[in-house]
Amino acid sequence: MNKFILHFIDYFFIVFHIVLILFNVFGWIIPRWRCANLITLSLTAFSWFVLGIWYGFGYCPLTDWHWKIRRLMGYSDESNSYIHFLILKTTGINFSENLVDISTVIVFFTAFAISIYFAVRTRTGN
Repeated sequence: MNKFILHFIDYFFIVFHIVLILFNVFGWIIPRWRCANLITLSLTAFSWFVLGIWYGFGYCPLTDWHWKIRRLMGYSDESNSYIHFLILKTTGINFSENLVDISTVIVFFTAFAISIYFAVRTRTGN
């Protein structure tokens, strides 16, 4: 595959993941986005916990595709955590993977709980 295309896809995945993560974490803030936010959080949970049964906890097909692109580019990323990889790639800060994983789970479940809260509140009319 053309080197330019591989680099384009690599950067696309980085930007797309960052936007998706920010939307998952903060999408509930804007009322018009709440339904979409709950859907993306639910899809993320499905990927991590259901597909994760077969592929490993935290599995994401987008991450899997991105790792394949990076391998085609000759990279051998050493992070086991995509969030760790993104933090390292975008800031240069090498936090412990364990800290990143724990923080990711806490932030994810907090955002998911808030999103569910607003969905229930909207349905019950409160």
